[in-house]
Amino acid sequence: MLADSSPTGTDLPILAGLNPEQRAAVTLPPEPALILAGAGSGKTRVLTTRIAWLLQTGQVSPGGVLAVTFTNKAAKEMVARLTAMLPLNVRGMWIGTFHGLCNRFLRAHHKLANLPQAFQILDTQDQLSAIKRLCKQFNVDEERFPPKQLQWFISGCKEDGLRPGDVEVRDGESRKKAEIYQLYEEQCQREGVVDFGELMLRSYELLRDNDAVREHYRRRFRHILIDEFQDTNRLQYAWIKMIAGLPGEGGGAVLAVGDDDQSIYAFRGARVGNMADFVREFNVQHQIKLEQNYRSHSNILDSANALIAHNKRRLGKNLRTDAGAGEPVRVYEAPSDFAEAEWVVDELRQLVKGEAYERKEIAILYRSNAQSRVIETQLFNAGVPYRVYGGLRFFERAEVKHALAYLRLLENPRDDTSFLRVVNFPPRGIGARTLEQLQDAARAVGTSLHDAVSAVSGKAGANLGAFVAKIDVLREQTAGQTLREIIEAMLESSGLIEHYRADREGADRIENLEELASAAESFVTQEGFGRDAVALPVDETAGLTQSPVSQGLDPEGPMLDAPLPSPLPSPQRGEGANSRAPQIHSLSRWRERAWVRVGPPWPPTLPPGKPSARWPPS
Repeated sequence: MLADSSPTGTDLPILAGLNPEQRAAVTLPPEPALILAGAGSGKTRVLTTRIAWLLQTGQVSPGGVLAVTFTNKAAKEMVARLTAMLPLNVRGMWIGTFHGLCNRFLRAHHKLANLPQAFQILDTQDQLSAIKRLCKQFNVDEERFPPKQLQWFISGCKEDGLRPGDVEVRDGESRKKAEIYQLYEEQCQREGVVDFGELMLRSYELLRDNDAVREHYRRRFRHILIDEFQDTNRLQYAWIKMIAGLPGEGGGAVLAVGDDDQSIYAFRGARVGNMADFVREFNVQHQIKLEQNYRSHSNILDSANALIAHNKRRLGKNLRTDAGAGEPVRVYEAPSDFAEAEWVVDELRQLVKGEAYERKEIAILYRSNAQSRVIETQLFNAGVPYRVYGGLRFFERAEVKHALAYLRLLENPRDDTSFLRVVNFPPRGIGARTLEQLQDAARAVGTSLHDAVSAVSGKAGANLGAFVAKIDVLREQTAGQTLREIIEAMLESSGLIEHYRADREGADRIENLEELASAAESFVTQEGFGRDAVALPVDETAGLTQSPVSQGLDPEGPMLDAPLPSPLPSPQRGEGANSRAPQIHSLSRWRERAWVRVGPPWPPTLPPGKPSARWPPS
């Protein structure tokens, strides 16, 4: 028997060890509520204990709970904790990600959703392949409408709840995109497949358009809990309103848990304004702040609090801890990126040799992917093994490999591997069949692909000839130039920069290509490149990661190089209210120490000082 004999269930053993704010959140009445959960404040414990408390007090059955997380890992952890807390099988409960729950929903109502029972789900790569196949079938100009951009357009429309007929047509380009979107939908429907965006959109539409289904789930789910609410997009929030029902519509109690100070996924469509909309539309009367941090020392929290306080539009909270002050956050101003990397490696060595930290306990964060190159180089030169998290090592990134292939062709036009890599990148109308003809011709006379181009006739041969001529002309134009000048000329002439400018996520790639030019200059001017590199076991590596990727990491050891912007984001420069969120997110994940590197000019809130300067000032 799960139901507790006490009327309120406030003396249940599962509530032991909760602080007053956590206990208040767990024992809220069955009404809409917002929990502002700061970093390290135990929100997962609150969510799972809330579910367990509702079940143990008999307020709801396991089938009456809907819990939404943002990652499969978080969902599995929630299920594991509930299994340990409750004497029942919770595997069948509706606990999962938005996409996972919508998949389950559509499987149960596949006929109403006009889907086959065994419909398949397209992952991101499968979706791109489907769009490429469609473009080929309908002779879409892929230079004007690159499949990757069409994929983003379609996904963006679905995130906004727009079908092809709902898309605003402003010009010929938007009309064509809407037509392609329509063709893509017809293809998916014909083949019985859905992409991730379709899982959400079709679930929302089924709830919206079918009164019986909507009312069934509103009666069933009396308690709905949503984690990481600050990262919900427009469609996800609309789905929540549809399945929960607004006050007066007979729906269940919605408990939203989030932190507007950690909203870092706006580039993926996340809308932090959903939190304020939730408070207004659900007439939220219960707002609880979880401000007790169980992860970091107070110097780190004070720094995070001082930085985020500059944001104008926030719901507001102030993290605190009982763990003591810890070491001051150290601020270091480096004269150059090379000097910064040297300092980082010197500090790392001191931590390993002088203070007996293991390398795997230390992480280095950077603000953008391009910044990893100089740090990687310095680690390599110093013989320090490392692993890049949430991305590739600098020279393994596709855009860098493309640029290097062009450079190799300038030096050696008979490098067939490099030739094949870039002969049709950026796209220039050279397909697989053309390359097969070229390879057959080269094989027949025993020569390189470059030298066999003249053997291919027709339009394909003309395209190949134009590519070879471009490389040959560039080789002549760059003769006698410095390595940096050669790279810069190659990036423009090859079309790589222009190609990535048209790419929605191309800014990072362009930044990496620009960093490659800097890397070339350093290669020439810095001595000892790679001289002392040695191999060490991979499990002893230090970790490198870009700031948003640090979510989910809770290193025991120090953080070097927290990526504070220089200067800090400013509304006057048009930067968003939450542009400090990645820095707050990074700082608040570390337990013992943090080193912050800022470059000139100094932010107004950070006075220049020695490497040991404490921030924020007392």
